[in-house]
Amino acid sequence: MAKRLKRLKIQKPGGEARIEKNVLLLRAFHRDLAAWFARAGRDLPWRRTGDPYAIALSEFMLQQTQVVTVLPYYHRWLRLFPDWAALAAAPTEAVLKAWEGLGYYTRARNFHRLAQAVAASPEGELPATVEGLRALPGIGPYTAGAIASLAFGQRAALIDGNVIRVFTRVFGIGEDVAGKEMQARLWALAEGLLPGAAACAVHNSALMELGALICTPRNPGCLLCPVAAVCEARRLGTPERFPVKGKKTVERREEEIALIEKKGRYWCVPGPARGRLAGFWRFPDFDAAAMRGGGAVAEFDYSITRYRVRMRGRRASFLKGEPEAGRWCSPEEMEALPMPSAHRKMRGYLLEKNWEKEKAV
Repeated sequence: MAKRLKRLKIQKPGGEARIEKNVLLLRAFHRDLAAWFARAGRDLPWRRTGDPYAIALSEFMLQQTQVVTVLPYYHRWLRLFPDWAALAAAPTEAVLKAWEGLGYYTRARNFHRLAQAVAASPEGELPATVEGLRALPGIGPYTAGAIASLAFGQRAALIDGNVIRVFTRVFGIGEDVAGKEMQARLWALAEGLLPGAAACAVHNSALMELGALICTPRNPGCLLCPVAAVCEARRLGTPERFPVKGKKTVERREEEIALIEKKGRYWCVPGPARGRLAGFWRFPDFDAAAMRGGGAVAEFDYSITRYRVRMRGRRASFLKGEPEAGRWCSPEEMEALPMPSAHRKMRGYLLEKNWEKEKAV
C-alpha cells in the first residue's frame, strides 16, 4: 500500500504533497476510516445482500438522490421486479411508473436497458469486472467501480460527489473539480488509496458514508471525523471552501400546457418516441392554431438539469375536434399512468374543489 501511494504523482503543491509524504498517516487514514464505518455506518438493505441485481439497483437509484428518498422505492421495486428477467420483460410504462417521483428518469430507462442486455446474455448475470461492466448500457465509471467492488469484491475505485468532497478537503485541492484534468487527478487519488480487494468494498462504502454523514457540504462534523488528523481543510479551518465548483448557468424557460376537459375527463397525450419524455403521458402543449384558450388554472416553477421552467396550465378546448394521438383520462385514471412530476403536480390542481366551477371554454 505504501509503495503504491508513493508512486502517486501530485502536480500541485499544498496539502496533497504534505499528506503524500507521510505514509504512516495514510495508513492511519485507512484504519480509522474502516473502524469508523464499522461503528457508525448505516444499516441499509443493499449492504445486507450480495445480490448484484439489488446492489446495482441501489447504485442507479442513489445517483443524485438521498438515501431516505430511495428506500421506499427500492423496496417496492424489488417487489415488482425481483430480478433481471422480470425487469427485462416489463413494459416501459410500468418501469417509469415504478420510478415516478424519483426524478432523473434516464436512470430508469438505463436500468431497464441494462436488464434487457443482461437477460439476453448467455450467462444471464452481470460481469464481475470493471471492463465487462463498462461494456453494458447505462454503466459509467462510477457505477462500474461501485458494482465491481460492492457486489463482486473486486479492487475497483469510484468517485462520486461525496468522495470528491472528502478528497478535496483531506488533500486541500482548491481547483475546480469539474475540469477534465482535475477529474483525472481525483481518479488517480481514488485508485492510489485503494486497499487490497478484500477490504475494497468497506473502503469505498466508508468514503461515501463519510461524505454523506460527516463531511457534509455545509456544517461538516469535523470534531467527529475519523480522518480529521490528516485533513488539510480542517488544518486550514475552512472546510466549506472545498470542493471548488464553477458557477452553473441557469436558463429560464416558459411552458404552457392545455387543460382540456370533457365530462370530467382531460385530454392526455403520449410523450415523444425518444428523449426525456419518452414513455410518459402528459397534458398537451397549448397550441393557439388548434385550441381556444381560457384563463390559467395554476402556474409554478420547476427545475430540470440547467433550466428553471415556469409552467402554466391553461383551460382550453379544441377548435376542430380532438387529434388522433391521445386519450381522455379522469384524474384517477391518470394516477395509473407514468407522468412527469410537473404534470403530476398540475393534475393535483384538477382535483381541487373549484375546478368544476370553471369549465373549459
